[in-house]
Amino acid sequence: MRVEQLTFTRFIAAVLIVIFHYGEKSFLFNNPYLEFITKSSAVFVSYFFMLSGFVMIIAYHDKTKVSAFEYLKNRLARIYPLYLLGVLLVLVVLILNNKANWGDFLLNVTMIQSWVPEKALTINTPGWSLSVEMFFYVLFPFLFNVIYNKVSFKKISILILVFWIVSQIVFQIMFLKPIMNFPLSIKDLSYFPLLHLNEFLIGNLAAIYYINNCGYQRNFDLAILIVIILIIIALKFPTGFNYHNGLLAVLFIPLILLLSLNTGKLTTILRNRTLVFLGEISFGIYLLQYPVWLWVSDYRLRKYFQLDLKEDPTLAFLVRFVILFLAACLSYKFFELPSRNKIKDIKA
Repeated sequence: MRVEQLTFTRFIAAVLIVIFHYGEKSFLFNNPYLEFITKSSAVFVSYFFMLSGFVMIIAYHDKTKVSAFEYLKNRLARIYPLYLLGVLLVLVVLILNNKANWGDFLLNVTMIQSWVPEKALTINTPGWSLSVEMFFYVLFPFLFNVIYNKVSFKKISILILVFWIVSQIVFQIMFLKPIMNFPLSIKDLSYFPLLHLNEFLIGNLAAIYYINNCGYQRNFDLAILIVIILIIIALKFPTGFNYHNGLLAVLFIPLILLLSLNTGKLTTILRNRTLVFLGEISFGIYLLQYPVWLWVSDYRLRKYFQLDLKEDPTLAFLVRFVILFLAACLSYKFFELPSRNKIKDIKA
């Protein structure tokens, strides 16, 4: 089962994260109306985690058991080739500048950097979230085989909701009142896999609910627009709480469910093949953003594009984004898909 109307939302989330990282100096986003986007769009990594949890259940809901080997092989086939490419592209620049740290490289190729204090953002910085995702993937066969297939929906709901609530309380307390001499800083906590598990699990729960209620489909276009407006309001007017640990599940999960159950015009639009393709390349846009900004350096922009970065940072952003978009398209067609198919053919 595929819920195609969700795919394009990954593209929107990836672009917003790129804007968060690199759009601050552009007048497109550095203005009174849209500057909140550059300040708050990191929260869409949480959306990725929730959507990942949702999609995992959708993909395997009709299975009686998930083979850990086959599952992990398929997930690695999906994420690891491009993930490794991103690491290597950054590593080359670090080697050329005599800044390579081989300990950091080892942590990154094994996808465990988010577990180590002060190492989450080493090498290819967006890769920290894939380190977290890998933790989810390792857990999923156990969750599916031992809990989701054997425990009632009511009990699963209680367990996950309680876990989500406790996770929010613990994270917010530690964010607002850091514990003296605690081994993880506030920054480390933002990337620590255990504190993001609630997002994956709440996505799982939403998908189980969807599977049980997918017959309740109707036109939810208006409700979807209302939720989107509420998300914008939540980002525009911060409450003082940290949204980086799944707090916005109260809005992201309804959005995912409403989009999945919707039969309105919005779903027809989102299932357009072009928009679905944009969603498919979103992984490249997310993982290649830092390598592209690194390789398309200020020096190269001045030399090859005759850009004065101080005079026109917006044009510099757009040039880099176009290059990122093309790189994502090419990598998806000529690298991600072929690599994925080869890895999937591996037999135990």
